Amino acid sequence: MSITPSSRKLHYAWIVAGVTFVALLAAAGARAAPGVLLLPLGNEFQWSRATVSSIVSINIFLYGLVGPFAAALYQRFGLRRCMIAAMLLLSVGYGLSTLATQYWQFIVLWGFVVGLGSGMAATVLGAAVANRWFTERRGLVMGVLTASTATGQLVFLPALARVVTDNGWRGAPLVVAAATALAIPFIWWLMRDHPRDVGQRPYGETGPVLDKVPVATGNPAMRAITTLFEAMRVRDFWLLAGSFFVCGASTNGLIGTHLISAAFDCNIPEVRAAGLLAAMGLFDLIGTTASGWLSDRYNSRYLLFAYYGLRGLSLLFLPSALLGPASGLAIFALFYGLDWIATVPPTVKLTGEVFGREKASIVFGWIVAAHQVGAAFAAYGAGVLRTVTGSYTLAFFSAGALCVIAALVVLPIGKKRAASLETARA
Repeated sequence: MSITPSSRKLHYAWIVAGVTFVALLAAAGARAAPGVLLLPLGNEFQWSRATVSSIVSINIFLYGLVGPFAAALYQRFGLRRCMIAAMLLLSVGYGLSTLATQYWQFIVLWGFVVGLGSGMAATVLGAAVANRWFTERRGLVMGVLTASTATGQLVFLPALARVVTDNGWRGAPLVVAAATALAIPFIWWLMRDHPRDVGQRPYGETGPVLDKVPVATGNPAMRAITTLFEAMRVRDFWLLAGSFFVCGASTNGLIGTHLISAAFDCNIPEVRAAGLLAAMGLFDLIGTTASGWLSDRYNSRYLLFAYYGLRGLSLLFLPSALLGPASGLAIFALFYGLDWIATVPPTVKLTGEVFGREKASIVFGWIVAAHQVGAAFAAYGAGVLRTVTGSYTLAFFSAGALCVIAALVVLPIGKKRAASLETARA
């Protein structure tokens, strides 16, 4: 499809952002499904929470580990091909899982196939699109693309919970498989790899269109690993990765995987608990979009300090909210939901400031890998704590304390670079 700037008023970057949002939305349904399936899967096969959580933890771990390699693949093979491959993996993995009856089969399908697909259609994809297609409004676009996860919760969780309640757990994977498959023709038709493909510069840049865009050559895996070793020599990488480890442990690892089960332990029906997660998704859609807007205007370190601090206080309050009146859960959903993944836009911005535009996507991929290591740790660890102690209270308190620590850890990020720039100006 040939598109020239004169043939339409809307910059094509916004169409690319819209297509990416849809792809991430479908992938969010795949990531939300395990939270709904944790209980019915354990009940049918007589597996403990720890056993089912181990499947989810492998999925989450691979989802993160694939991120930096996916960023290199985007550079080597293009965004459109990689997005289509991701949707195929998710559709096949969830579709075939309805035939699975053995633990190892779920490990292969949910752990590896779905984990790989999720990693290729995750936050790293949003960062790659925002960096490649936008110079202005990059923070806002990153916020909106990150919020697709929240929108996915809002769209999928109540529907999946209802399907599981009415038709058994196998209906939910089929819904996810259909949604990811339907996204494929949409991506093929409208997605483009680079602004040059439609005769444009990135949004907000002026000047002539580049005749040739440098295409990454060589082994994408080696590029990802080489970039990691370079980043590891920078203190700020460890601060960003460490804080994002806590982010993952306190979000999709703990709340995304176990909140419905924890609510069920407190005699809250599954559909109502899924509705609570969906409401949090609505608040997160607002909070993460606002975070992107704020990260274009304010110091990202202070934004992260506020987000992690608020999340920590919310998690410390959660055990009381689960046992108290419904108003307590509503308060938790509001405050926790507003900053569920609001940490992503300022983290992406800080990564770009510290490591530069060229390497930012791959470095952020490794930071996301740390996020998912934390999520996998919490997904499995919370299941073990529930099995051993009979309660999720210790898991919630531990995650809350980690968030308070992360709020302090993020404050020094980027300060050395800022000081060196001031010295150079002087």
